[in-house]
Order: sequence, then structure tokens, then C-alpha cells
Amino acid sequence: VRLQVQNVEKPLYRGTFHCFQSIIKQESAFGLYKGIGSPMMGLTFINALVFGVQGNTLRALGKDTPLNQFLAGSAAGAIQCVICCPMELAKTRMQLQGTGEYKLKTKNYKNSLDCLIKIYQKEGLKGINRGMVSTFIRETPSFGFYFLTYDCMTRYLGCEAEDSYVIPKLLFSGGMSGIVSWLSTYPMDVIKSRLQADGVGGVTQYKGILDCVQKSYHEEGWRVFTRGLTSTLLRAFPVNAATFATVTVFLMYMKSEDNLPECEPGPVIHQPSSL
Repeated sequence: VRLQVQNVEKPLYRGTFHCFQSIIKQESAFGLYKGIGSPMMGLTFINALVFGVQGNTLRALGKDTPLNQFLAGSAAGAIQCVICCPMELAKTRMQLQGTGEYKLKTKNYKNSLDCLIKIYQKEGLKGINRGMVSTFIRETPSFGFYFLTYDCMTRYLGCEAEDSYVIPKLLFSGGMSGIVSWLSTYPMDVIKSRLQADGVGGVTQYKGILDCVQKSYHEEGWRVFTRGLTSTLLRAFPVNAATFATVTVFLMYMKSEDNLPECEPGPVIHQPSSL
């Protein structure tokens, strides 16, 4: 977020690792966890919603085909924007508080919840949903590629329940899914961050998505749309590796419990090729 929205004329950070070092030096290790309250509150509901909608949509579509995997993932991505947008708005505002052009002697927000309450009091529902359209444009295709990539990777690697290497395979498939999903719509994430950060210092720069795209490109060139990509990908692999592997293993375990005969002494996992 900090790399995406920093002032190009007076940049605070030269890159991902310089940003990392500067935060620790100036704000201590706790600076790396600014805005953590918002994801902690929202990610549980988001993941439950995403995997629930994706699974039910895929069943409703009937056949487990690559196209249906993409459509089911896209549907999940679109619906979870309702939670994702306000969550990321609070996270963005908290992460920028006290830095660069947003540096103030007193903190505007005590925590993520206080941030959302104050935004609502000042701007209403419109303020809480700032960046909703850009979030929708980012999340819908992104989650389509997310689930499509995971499906293709697990099929290609032959992830079977009885395979002794199934966990590493699931972790790798989930990590690659995260990377592909972020690469597919990353420029829109930059625009979303800039729109949600807009107005924090008291000055509004952008009228909307197109205006933000035009001004950003005019001032900084095409490289503006890759700002912060390195840090995003470094985060994406382990986060999504853990997420997908955990969900898949849990579902495999529950399936084995459902299929377990009464006389069977121990669990036996019967898992089809398509996870």
C-alpha cells in the first residue's frame, strides 16, 4: 500500500526491501502490523464466503470444467466485495496513518473499527464503500483465475489423498494460484489503493477510476501499475498456499469421515482426481 500510493516527486521508499527496513527503523516491528485488525475481523468471513459460494456455484453449473471453475470463482470474488472493500479501506487508512504526506502529530484513528466508524460518521455509506467498483473489477476475474489455476495445478500434479507428497503439492498449487490471481488484475489493485487513500491528507486528487488511471499514467508512466508488485507476490505465495492446503485437507478429512463404514477401525480417505 505504501509503495502504491507514495508521492512520485518525494518518494519515501526505493523499493520493497527499503520500505521494509524503513518501517522497522522508524516505527519498530509493530509498524509492519499496522491495520492488522481489519483483516483479522474480515478474512474469516471472506474465506468462508468465497469457498462456500464457489463450491455451491460449481455444483449448480453441473459439470466440473475449466470454464465453470472460472465462472464459479468469479461469482465468489464478486460477492465477497461487500466485506472486502470496507475491510481494505480501513487497512489502507491505518497503514498510511503517520507516514509521508499523511504524517500528523495526532492519530486520526485508534484502530480499524474506529477508522470505519469515523469514516461512516463523516461520509456515510458512500465513504465506507469507497473503491467498491475498482474492488469489484479487481476481485471478479482475479478469483476466477485463482480457482482455475488451483484446479489445473492439482490435476497436473496428480494430487491424490493417498499420495505421501499431497501436502507439498497442495501448498505449491495454492501458492501459484495466489500469484496468478494477483498478476491477472494487479494494475487495478494499484488504482483501488490510490482511490481509498485519496483525501486522507485533506486533498482529493481523483474524480473516479478513469481519472485516477489517466493522472497516474501521465505523472509516472506505465510503471505506476506495477508499484508494490514484488511485496504483493512475496506475500501471495505463502498466504494462499496455506489457505488452499488447509481448506482442501479439511474437506478431504470430512469426506473420509462421511464415507467411513461403521465397522471400520480407522479413517480411510477416498478422494476423486478433481479436488
